[in-house]
Formats: sequence, C-alpha cells, structure tokens
Amino acid sequence: MSTQLTQDELNKRRIFGIISHPDAGKTTLTEKLLLHGGAIHQAGTVKARKNAKFATSDWMEIEKQRGISVTSSVMQFDYRGKVISIMDTPGHNDFGEDTYRILTSVDSAVMVIDAAKGIETQTKKLFAVCRMRGIPIFTFMNKLDREAKDPLELIGELEDVLGMPAAAASWPIGSGLNFQGIYSILDNKVYLYKEKTTLKLGPDGVFGPELEDILTQNNLKALREGLELLEGAGYPVDPEAILEGELTPVFFGSALADFGVTCFLDHFLEMSPAPGPRKTDDGKEIDPLRPEFSGFIFKIQANMNPAHRDRLAFIRICSGRFERGMTVTLARTGKPIKLAQSTQLMANERENVEAAMAGDVIGIYDTGNFMIGDTLYQGKEAFEFEPLPTFPPELFSLVSPKDTMKAKQFQKGVQQLAQEGAIQVYHNEYKETVIGAVGQLQIEVFQYRLENEYNAPVRMSALDYSLARWVKVASADGTATPEEIDKIKSKIDSRCMLVFDRFERPLLLFANQFTLNYFRERHSELELLEATEV
Repeated sequence: MSTQLTQDELNKRRIFGIISHPDAGKTTLTEKLLLHGGAIHQAGTVKARKNAKFATSDWMEIEKQRGISVTSSVMQFDYRGKVISIMDTPGHNDFGEDTYRILTSVDSAVMVIDAAKGIETQTKKLFAVCRMRGIPIFTFMNKLDREAKDPLELIGELEDVLGMPAAAASWPIGSGLNFQGIYSILDNKVYLYKEKTTLKLGPDGVFGPELEDILTQNNLKALREGLELLEGAGYPVDPEAILEGELTPVFFGSALADFGVTCFLDHFLEMSPAPGPRKTDDGKEIDPLRPEFSGFIFKIQANMNPAHRDRLAFIRICSGRFERGMTVTLARTGKPIKLAQSTQLMANERENVEAAMAGDVIGIYDTGNFMIGDTLYQGKEAFEFEPLPTFPPELFSLVSPKDTMKAKQFQKGVQQLAQEGAIQVYHNEYKETVIGAVGQLQIEVFQYRLENEYNAPVRMSALDYSLARWVKVASADGTATPEEIDKIKSKIDSRCMLVFDRFERPLLLFANQFTLNYFRERHSELELLEATEV
C-alpha cells in the first residue's frame, strides 16, 4: 500500500456531528443511520423503560437510566462506498462544552429539529458555533408522523431565527394522522409512508396525474400550493452555497418511524464535504494530503470499559496516514510518543485498528500523557492546531470522599474525570477539592460516576460562587510565588474565594458580577483574567 494519501481515498470520507435541542430525536436518527449502514442490526431506544434495548450511542449506565445523552459518542461504518464517522453529541445545555469540542472535529453538521416545536434555545447556540466555524449544516425536520408546524413556517423560522437561508430538499405530505409521505424535490420521487413504497413521478412532478388517486385531496392541494410558493419565493438547493456554510438544505421525515432517513442519507453523502484543511494556531492550514501524519485530541473518555479502568483519547486525523505502533511528536511537550494501542469505535464497542487516514477518528489508549486539545504530528516542522473552546464554570462545589479509606479511588476518579474536560478541578489552600461545572447535571453525573465507576461515594457542598477569574502573576506559566499568594490573600474577603487549578495557577471565585466589579474597583492593582485568556 502506498503511503501517499490520494484524493480518491479522501473523497470517500465523511465525518459529521449530529446536533439538536434535547428530545428532538438526535440519538434516534443516529441509530437509524447506523441501521442503514449495517453497523447495527436492531435500532435501540433512548427511552428509559424496563427491558428496553438502549441506544447504541448512549452507552453509559446513567444515560440508560435517564434516557438522555450525557457524553458524546463516536461511531464509524461503511455505506455505499463511503466511510462515515458520526458524532452523536449531548443535547442538554449542561454538556454544551463537550458538544462544542465535537464540532471542532467534524466537516459538517446535521441539525435535527422537532417539527412540532421548531427552533429551540440550545439549537440556536449550537447553530451559532457551526456558523462561526463555517461548518456546512444540513437540517432534518423530525417527527412528521406527529402533528407538526406548517413546513413553510418551519423554513421561515430557520431563516428568521437563525439568519441562514434554507432550501427545501424534500417536502412533507401532511403530518400526524394525515401524514402520507414526503416528496423528494431533488430526484422527483414520492416516498409513501404507510405503503412503504417509492413512486418516480413524470416530468410534471406533483402537478401530474400520478398522485390523484393516491393522496387525499387536502394533502395533494397543500403539497402543490407549498411547492408553488417555494418556486416563487424559496431558495434553490445550491451545492456550493451549502459547502460554504451559507445555505442549509432541509429534509423532512420521522427518525423513530425510520421514514425519510434513507432519502436524507443518500443526498447528504452527495452534498457533504470530504475532509478539508485544518487551521493551526498561527493561521496556517494543514492539507489533508500532507504526507506526514497529524491530528488533534478532541475528547478523552475514562472507563468506557469499567472492568479495565481504561482511558481513550479520541483523535481526529487531519493529514497523512496512521499506522499502529508509529511514533509521533506531542506538540505541547515536544516529546516523541509511540501510538501502540489503537481502536475504532462503535460507542463503547471497539475493534483494533492497524491503519487509518485523514478523515478518520480513532481512539488511542492513554496512560495520562494526553490532554484535550493536544496536537500530534510527524515531520520536522512543529505546529499546533487551533485551540479548542473552553467554558468558564458557573457552579462550584466542595467535594470530599465519604469514606476516608477510599481517598485513593476518590483522587484517581477526580483526576481522570477532570482530564475528560467535563468538569474543572481546583483545590483551596487546605488542599480540599473544589469542582466547577457549567450546569447542575454535570455535577450530578460527576457524583454518579465517582460512586459507580470508582467506588468512591462523595459528600458535596454547593459553594455560593458563580464566576471564576485567574489572577495574573509575574511568571510565564502563571504559577504564583508564596509572596504573591500572600498578597492575593490579603485582598480577599468572605465574598470571594482563592483556589488553584491543576497547573497551580491562582484564581478567585466570586458570587456574582457585582462582587467581581466591586473587587476590581477596590484592588485595581490585581489583574483578573477570563478563562479563555489563560
């Protein structure tokens, strides 16, 4: 096998994330895509009910109990000559940081919208991240087998609320009890819901005679009127605008009923981009056809197999080829690392992989060498990919083990869960552990996993702080001298708290923006930094 990557090989790759508001059907759609790709033989359900088969991408026990996704999953399968990597992400706002990191590793995104509810708050936030990074977005209007909003209203919402032009790629024929199917505008076919058949229409499309005796008069009239309005006022499906992230094609269907999913998948694979260049932190671009291997770690997950207490670092390969046993440079330290154990993922199911290439996602067994955002590369020229986004915590808790005999398990669990990036871990001057999280559900999952994966039940005391700011000190690495720490301590009172991060950099916790502003006014000689600045 030639070591030089070819454009034909690259064009077969597709890597995309699925994003949505909670309960819009994102994980269900993922299951159906895996089913059509032959990766699974029976679709699961995300509902937490007794004896149910759980969704493939929801592999954590707490996900099965709650019926929600609380961690991102990576799944790869082959379909019609393409190698597809799907990133199923948490929909809950408390896990937005995990989702945003996932979006840095994909080439396109599928936005799932509940057709009865329209665009919801979390959808807006995720959409904004995609727009900011220029990621092409494909929209799937879900749950058409239930009563739904008018399709023209849904298209209008996309344009008005999200500010992006939307082009209908398919069109629903009724909804709820009157749902009869969808019309694929792109290939002039009608997919009939109850009959499970496909009808290729003549040159007149839906205005021809073929549907007169098949659809109800109301549905046929609404279908024709909707398409006439689209013809006059809608946007055409423009592949170039889609790839530029300036137009979203809209598909309709029902993930739960597995209807419209194949139509969507086939057209998505035609229009979505193959892996492209990735930017470095100094603005350069790394071409995927670059001969030398490069990639970055966008996720670390501990205990995917609790029996082995293992850790996997998820790597998006950006250029060249990966071969098991190869030696790469870890950009953060400049040190060589041998990638001896590697795997491909199907949620928590694994398969050893000997080779992979740009556009693939693999898992590397990690003994503690890696951090989220790390760049791995081969070649003489050192570089690092763009930094991944971080969120400042808004909730803080003091944490300690209930059983002091399990302090070792407690410390290991806290350390490993912090390295996953789901929580921030600090300590105060008494070496007590303080955790910071974006949302309450993160804290609950942290507590659950410590107890169930590390056998370390904990006591948690909520702290009355909501803002964290680092204190700028003289040293380049941000660590403070004993004299600087004494100076900081002399300034604080009961409305703020001094803690240290895992790099021993000092930061102050404040109750709210008012107390932060008051502190800055009184102690202007101390420079306080946002989390994104350090």
